[in-house]
Amino acid sequence: MPNQNFTDDNEILKFALEENRIVITKDSDFLDSYLLKSEPKKLLLIRTGNITNQMLLKIFSDKLEIITKLISESNLVEVTQNFIIQHK
Repeated sequence: MPNQNFTDDNEILKFALEENRIVITKDSDFLDSYLLKSEPKKLLLIRTGNITNQMLLKIFSDKLEIITKLISESNLVEVTQNFIIQHK
């Protein structure tokens, strides 16, 4: 993304829709947009609370296979420290 962490949410949504990308975020604004407008088409919502980047990377490395499987089967997957929830 051109502005990295400063990229506007609407610009991220537009890019995700045009490029058929999954949005991975902690930002609940994307969940609201998904629930109201089904945008983005695929959303990986991170709900881990305040954890270190190392802890987050460990969750992803330990659970990458299941996260990949679930996001391929549905459009909304939620990742917490203890659970991965597939929303249908």
